[in-house]
Amino acid sequence: MDPKGVLEFAKKNNAKILDLRFVDVPGIWQHVSYPIGELDEKSFKEGFGFDASSIRGWASIHESDMLLMPDPDTAFIDPFRDTPTLVMIGDATDPLSQKPYHRDPRHVAKRAEAYVASSGLADQAFFGAEAEFFIFDSIRFDQAPQHGFYFIDSDEGRWNSGREESDQGKNLGYRPRYKEGYFPVPPADHFQDLRSEMVLKMMQIGMDVECHHHEVATAGQAEIDLRFDTLLKSADNMMKYKYVAKNTAYQYGKTVTFMPKPIFSDNGSGMHTHQSLWKKGKPLFAGDGYAGLSQMALWYAGGLLKHARALSAIIAPGTNSYKRLVPGYEAPVNLAYSKRNRSAAVRIPVYSASPKAKRLEFRPPDPSCNPYLAFSAMLMAGLDGIKHKIDPGQPLDKDIFELDAEEASSIASMPGSLDEALGELSKDHKFLLEGDVFTKEFIELWINYKRKNESDPVRMRPHPYEFHLYYDI
Repeated sequence: MDPKGVLEFAKKNNAKILDLRFVDVPGIWQHVSYPIGELDEKSFKEGFGFDASSIRGWASIHESDMLLMPDPDTAFIDPFRDTPTLVMIGDATDPLSQKPYHRDPRHVAKRAEAYVASSGLADQAFFGAEAEFFIFDSIRFDQAPQHGFYFIDSDEGRWNSGREESDQGKNLGYRPRYKEGYFPVPPADHFQDLRSEMVLKMMQIGMDVECHHHEVATAGQAEIDLRFDTLLKSADNMMKYKYVAKNTAYQYGKTVTFMPKPIFSDNGSGMHTHQSLWKKGKPLFAGDGYAGLSQMALWYAGGLLKHARALSAIIAPGTNSYKRLVPGYEAPVNLAYSKRNRSAAVRIPVYSASPKAKRLEFRPPDPSCNPYLAFSAMLMAGLDGIKHKIDPGQPLDKDIFELDAEEASSIASMPGSLDEALGELSKDHKFLLEGDVFTKEFIELWINYKRKNESDPVRMRPHPYEFHLYYDI
């Protein structure tokens, strides 16, 4: 839509409130609301002023004034609000220079798309992310100097198989066993109707959904697949995806988390990310090489694998991410590529022989990432692979987790902690600076923020399991 079309859309839907949204540096949607009368065609050029000093990772107090410029192409009616509400995603702009605010993650994605076009290698980058999540009945957690705990309650969780339920003291069973949540029908799948409602809400706001299903883990692990789109639109859609999933579950009296590893001893949640390059409407990843790939696609895979350890600080950005990235839970710890093999970091899907379907699936990312930053960083790694003709090595067409120790030791692996990942990013980020997509200042901001607010606080706190190990030492 253009600005005029947005105003007509708002009027047609009797919108009373305008809700402008933007994403902070860690990846959480923020918003500010206005009476709909504040929106006119000039608003799309003049923007809406707001205080950015309290947004995580954004402006300092002495440079807090910022403008939000609505993107008319992102307009939709919020399906959850009682008051008819028009939603648009906004881009942060410096009011003095009238230039895009360099710490706005959405601007990073825009710069990444511009860099692809200017490179001459391609003119479009397409991304399709498969974000997994858990649906719980209740979650309790707290942290203080003298205590720390979490408690998950899930009606579908195996640990609830022995409890009594309801006033009659019944327990009707039908709960997926550990690692057996893929794909039993109801009643073992408790959340068919809830996921279907999420899908309908996503379609209601214009999202293109391919399918939904229960995932491998117990306790309501789920996945809803969206059709691929351009980098920026796919990142926008991932923010909408999380918003719809959380709010639909909330209306059902449930809670959703995109935390990658909330449950010990069961599979975690990944965000396998399909990606491809196109030029003048033609796919560039189809060819006569391995698994039907072009040489360009193999070089792109080489770039992903070479920079994967540095990428991990952005695509698997939390301390909890490295509870997922461990052997034995289908997590792609080892850096290799393969067709069909889901234990490889880079997988080449072979569902279709169509050139348009040729793509790479990068499996280490998880859904706690900021999609604008994650997609942009993966794209820059792949483009670096193409520019420098990085050989991905030989494919590994067998189960990586079944290799003997000597063979396994020859394969590079993902970092084992967020702190290690941040160290890799501090050493290897030149590829991200090309075309000013990322800036040196932003990389330093990211590393310092993650260490100060996440890595160090977790490292310095006693862990509940340490009491089990050491209390009687």
